[in-house]
Amino acid sequence: MSLPADTPPAITDALGYLQHHLQELTECQNALKHTINATFMGLTAQLQQLTQLITVSTPTVALPLIPTSPPPVSPPSPVPATPSKQRTRPKLPSSPDFSGEQSSRRAFLNSCTLYLCLVLEQFTCDEEKIFWTLVFFKNGRATKWSENLFHQEADTGIFLIRSWTNFEQQFRSQFFPVNAEADAINTLEGSSYYQGNWTVDDYLDSFLILASDARYMDPRTLVVKFHCGLKLNVQSQIVTMPFR
Repeated sequence: MSLPADTPPAITDALGYLQHHLQELTECQNALKHTINATFMGLTAQLQQLTQLITVSTPTVALPLIPTSPPPVSPPSPVPATPSKQRTRPKLPSSPDFSGEQSSRRAFLNSCTLYLCLVLEQFTCDEEKIFWTLVFFKNGRATKWSENLFHQEADTGIFLIRSWTNFEQQFRSQFFPVNAEADAINTLEGSSYYQGNWTVDDYLDSFLILASDARYMDPRTLVVKFHCGLKLNVQSQIVTMPFR
């Protein structure tokens, strides 16, 4: 590019320097482009070689045959069983209060024992059974005996009765006659034991308890003792009944 004749030398030198530098940049760009093209061609050739090697070395894998038979039928899932209803128990009456009277000692002990057997799962140990039973000791000798037990526990730090079997033994020793067998024998053998104003059923119940305490086992002895205590009119009815 020609410059006017009156162009200052400084501008002429600067333009010459810029033209020279631009020419160098163009040559560098051409060289870099040539290098990039050569590198690209080399990479392309290597990629083709790798592709050929992979194609030759990879074995042909046969695809599995699709079965024509229908798929197996899974068995139906079991139907969950309907939970059975929990069996409900009838509401049990609690034991009556106990005062220590001999007339109610056996009934009270039997009532407590039966209740504990029916609701055994409600008690975790014998101590709970004993404490539950002592709740009903509210009058007379029964209250005094219960208080003595807890006074002894307060003094020693230990409740003296540890098992239900021991409690039954202590209960019998405290509230049953000292010699129940001898007392029952004396009652049955005495002349004052008879039916009186009792019904036959009441007399029978009382007789069976006495016979058990007296340990009468011979059936003939039991029949004779029972017959002797009946009213005369009842005895006559029994004698005249047809034998079966």
